[in-house]
Amino acid sequence: MSFENLLNPLDLGFTTLKNRIMMGSMHTGIELLDQPFPRLAAFYGERAKGGASLIVTGGYAPNETGKIEEGGPIFNREADIADHQIITQRVHQEGGKILLQILHSGRYAKEDCIVGVSDIPSRINRRVPRVLTSEEIEQYIEDYANAAALAQQAGYDGVEVMGSEGYLINQFLALRTNNRTDQWGGSYQNRMRFAVEIVRRVKEKVGDNFIVMFRISAIDLVEGGATGAETVELAQALEQAGVTLFNTGIGWHEARIPTIAYMVPRGAWRFAIRNITDHVNVPVIASNRINTPEVAEDIVASGDAQMVSLARSMLADPHFANKVQDNRADEINTCIGCNQACLDFIFQHKPTSCLVNPLAAREFDEEIARQTPTKTTSKKIAVIGSGPAGLSAANTAAQLGHSVTLYDSASEIGGQLNLAKKVPDKTEFYEMIRYYRTQLAKHGVELKLNTKADASTLKAEHFDDIIVATGIVPRIPDIPGVDHPSVVPYLDLLSGKAKVGKRVAIIGAGGIGYDVAVLLANGKSDCAPDTDEFLKKWGVDTAMTHPGGLLPDGPQFHPAAHEITMFQRKPGPMGRGLGLTSGWVLKAELEMTGVQCIPGVSYKKIDDDGLHYAIDGVDHVLAVDNIVLCSGQDSFNTLHRELEAEGIQAHLIGGAAAAKELDALAAVSQGMEIAEQI
Repeated sequence: MSFENLLNPLDLGFTTLKNRIMMGSMHTGIELLDQPFPRLAAFYGERAKGGASLIVTGGYAPNETGKIEEGGPIFNREADIADHQIITQRVHQEGGKILLQILHSGRYAKEDCIVGVSDIPSRINRRVPRVLTSEEIEQYIEDYANAAALAQQAGYDGVEVMGSEGYLINQFLALRTNNRTDQWGGSYQNRMRFAVEIVRRVKEKVGDNFIVMFRISAIDLVEGGATGAETVELAQALEQAGVTLFNTGIGWHEARIPTIAYMVPRGAWRFAIRNITDHVNVPVIASNRINTPEVAEDIVASGDAQMVSLARSMLADPHFANKVQDNRADEINTCIGCNQACLDFIFQHKPTSCLVNPLAAREFDEEIARQTPTKTTSKKIAVIGSGPAGLSAANTAAQLGHSVTLYDSASEIGGQLNLAKKVPDKTEFYEMIRYYRTQLAKHGVELKLNTKADASTLKAEHFDDIIVATGIVPRIPDIPGVDHPSVVPYLDLLSGKAKVGKRVAIIGAGGIGYDVAVLLANGKSDCAPDTDEFLKKWGVDTAMTHPGGLLPDGPQFHPAAHEITMFQRKPGPMGRGLGLTSGWVLKAELEMTGVQCIPGVSYKKIDDDGLHYAIDGVDHVLAVDNIVLCSGQDSFNTLHRELEAEGIQAHLIGGAAAAKELDALAAVSQGMEIAEQI
């Protein structure tokens, strides 16, 4: 496929961007580590080296009240200019341009003393904000302008004014958060004033030869948010005030509609972005769920936007742009939208990383390690098992120059990934398997499929190192009657070996239990999310005539294709072990399709009458056609024990080493680390 539109330069008049690929801003947590500026320089520098024409930093507050958390980044002192120059000089050395994002968190701040436009707390932050006075608002406008001036002195090519996702500027714009009656509230013109004045004041400070990008909320997805017409009015006013580029945000953080997780279709929000593009005369940048060059090219070629913003996609592959440029799109390590190591880590107060690229945000440490050269002796290595741990180990070892043979008894690589990709909306796992297939071939890994490796065979081959990544086997719970014909292990269901009837009980409410519930509720497997269906079922107003872009009738989910009841032994809410930023979506979807959840049960038996269980000592029976076992996994490490018995040392990784829950994140990381140690 040709990517000529994506690779075309973008002329901004006073400067030119070499292509239409931008690395968008994201929270990384790197700012809170030791040596934050050298770390950030390495992080952004690698993406500039990888071909991104423009990079946006994480958010820096323009004043003390704006920081997102204690110790959060602020840029309001000349004394900090030298530190920021470490970043800008590195990016420029690598051929890129970089903007500083200026972000005031407003009522989203994770501190006790927060400020806001009004005294209305957020659904995701119950702290009541102190209302800003008119004098403070005027000072805040000046603080934004001063931060921009400092950024210019530090060598940044411009700034991004963060005006979306529900942060302070967004809070001024929406009736949801602005009940003021002074010149900063009431009419929409008054509510726009803060945003417009910030841009105007910034332009006065920095002049014409400096990029001023405004991240505008293309659609708020919250009650009391802006209509499409109001968004256009704002965009046109900001253009008049001097905006060079518009970047787009989708939804507030407190929105009850998913915007970036894997169940959101690729490019789903193009209609909202086009609403801005059609009404302004400066370039507009599309964002959210753009993870392949094909989607990015289509967005630019169609005119929906003039550029694309890739954030998590450049965690997954910092060389995304160069691979497109060099006609190596099949080598792109695609973001699968899982959120497990990026957003979920941030909410756990850990620096970000990436499931498919564990090196993300560790570039500085890798550079330090490379400063001490080590002589690597090529070894003959066997990897047994081609699930995520084995694939990661084999790929890393081959990249390091080792001779690698990868064994698997199955007919295709992927292991449990081949089951995950069958779950509705999880088809991004096809990309992960495609990436590894390409890498194994590129680095000369000898692939032996349909081959069961045993201890004697491996011993005869005289491998220098053996890595056992044989994965897991489903755990069979100790329930009388668990061998009843109605019982189906989840592996049989996901692989298509078994079918189920109308009434289904699911034993276990971990990640696998929820995957099975989604599959059964949907009624079909192996289907990518559909944009029209997604927007309709979540109640999104694509005409954007209603506030926030929400239809008055709300979400419209189809009833589940099966009558599903999920059970778990533990009392209390179900789904606690799901991802922080995607689990709520799964729970909401299943609830709206009519799936029943019953926690705190003890299982009595399974027979022709169905599933017998007790809650607080009271016996119940649920008549069902089938019972799907999703009750955990056990490590499958028979080969490792056989090797030990033969006196052969081997490395045990992934689910074969620990199978508390299927964990591709840990598996990929362990595979990479063990290969580096060898």
